[in-house]
Amino acid sequence: MNLPNKDEVFKINNPGDFTRLSLQIFRYQAENNPIYKKFIQYLNIKPEAIDSLAKIPFLPIQFFKSHQVATQPPPYDTIFKSSGTTGMTRSHHYIKNLNLYEQSFLKTFEFFFGNIQEYNILALLPSYIEQGNSSLVYMTKSLIKKSKKKDSDFYLYNTDELANTLYKLEENNEKTILLGVSYALLDFSEKYHFQLKNTIVMETGGMKGRKKEMLREELHSILSKRFGVKNIYSEYGMTELLSQSYSFGNGIFQTPPWKKILIRDTEDPFCYLPNGKTGGINIIDLANIYSCSFIATQDLGQKTDSNHFKIMGRFDHSDVRGCNLLIVS
Repeated sequence: MNLPNKDEVFKINNPGDFTRLSLQIFRYQAENNPIYKKFIQYLNIKPEAIDSLAKIPFLPIQFFKSHQVATQPPPYDTIFKSSGTTGMTRSHHYIKNLNLYEQSFLKTFEFFFGNIQEYNILALLPSYIEQGNSSLVYMTKSLIKKSKKKDSDFYLYNTDELANTLYKLEENNEKTILLGVSYALLDFSEKYHFQLKNTIVMETGGMKGRKKEMLREELHSILSKRFGVKNIYSEYGMTELLSQSYSFGNGIFQTPPWKKILIRDTEDPFCYLPNGKTGGINIIDLANIYSCSFIATQDLGQKTDSNHFKIMGRFDHSDVRGCNLLIVS
């Protein structure tokens, strides 16, 4: 199976195109990704017998911590690493083509928000910057540059400057996105008083060991009051993927046309649940041509319809049935 035309990924506009390209990419990765190939063989699955999305085997996301998940040999443009607390094993995503990632996150942003040059991008991502090799930092840095706004920048711990910039942009009625990790947004909003009317406050999730974890509803309630906004937006992405999902509030996420969510039964990873039922989140990200497009995450969620989903939390490893089947040496 030849390498699929990556330009087709971003031209998908109907379910039929998505399924056709998914099966094409699956067969390519089943043949050219050594870890995924071995995983499929271990499950005694014949790639040529796969004729629907529901039959595609999803690689457990843990493999990005222990193996090189790639369809192409070195050299790589870069290697992204996941965030984590001290001593935690970090996932590695070997990026063969950075341009593909840039296409994905920019097209995803513009799909949901429009022209990047209409926005000031203010970033509050201290833990990601400090750990290095972050795909989120790379994306944000690129969006800051593409916005071409002089106030677009990273604001590490210089919160006075960030607050003054927000006040100024609000006064000038400029469209702004404040993107921050949850604990940093909480710390920042404790110190200042805001009533934002032209600013989107967007959290990327996680306390990164800095604060006690809390439910998204509680986090959004606190932040919306402190920033004076009706809704808190969310970005859902991960090191192992090249495409993001966004929520415009209420915890309901949307995917771009080349990304799809399936909800698996936690008792049976090959059984999928209907809308409204909670299970493990499986993700198809067709931009992941050079690694693996079919990822079984450790997040719990439920679909509300074909294009929208909610994240309900995470399950620990002991809750995953059949884990002995998910180990490839």
